[in-house]
Amino acid sequence: MNSKLREMSPSAYARFAGVLYLLIAVAAIFAHMVIPEQFIVTGDAAATAANIAANETTFRLGTVGSELFILLSEIVLAVVLYVLLKPVNKTLSLIAAVSRLAMTTIHGLNLLNYYLVFQLLNGADFATAFNPDQVNALVTLFLDAHSIGFTIGIAFLVPHVLILGYLIVQSGYFPKVLGFLFIAAGIGYLFDSMGQLLVSGYTTTPGAIAAVIAFAEIAFPIWLLVKGVNMDRWQNRALVLETA
Repeated sequence: MNSKLREMSPSAYARFAGVLYLLIAVAAIFAHMVIPEQFIVTGDAAATAANIAANETTFRLGTVGSELFILLSEIVLAVVLYVLLKPVNKTLSLIAAVSRLAMTTIHGLNLLNYYLVFQLLNGADFATAFNPDQVNALVTLFLDAHSIGFTIGIAFLVPHVLILGYLIVQSGYFPKVLGFLFIAAGIGYLFDSMGQLLVSGYTTTPGAIAAVIAFAEIAFPIWLLVKGVNMDRWQNRALVLETA
């Protein structure tokens, strides 16, 4: 058992998870904030289409490229978090991992909306059926569809965040305050995603919710990088799981 614990290296897993979290956060800022703000002109479909057509390579790399990096990293992160929290509750940890992978799958399929935008702007055969104004309108439609698809994915992340918070609180090898932050963030994700999907006119995440989510998503990876896990308590949990 001791050899197995050394092989698993939970401290290394923790720091690796911290690195992944922060890399995902940086890539997400580019994919969902920096690049869209440079290209998408609210209320002006023609200007938006023209911006993307004139700088398609930059838009592709900044959005699709960044999102592909995020999605591949999310798969690894889901597995690493499962390994770290499995000693607390194997079943709940597995559900949390599947929830994050479900979000990743939805976000991966959601990238098709961007490729339809590129097809329209590059004069694909089906695009000839539309006049320029219609093409511009369709570009905006698919960009909006991508935004909604992203929100649908976040809705599937909610169980992951709530369970992650509970497992952290119960773990004994992470500070409970981090778990409570994640539970608050999970409630925020739930409120925000349901608001955007179900409430007409709800378009902007309230600042208080965004702040709680951001704080939780930053505090946990920093703790993982700096402190890792309490090895003695993790090993005790792992031993209980092994002998159960």
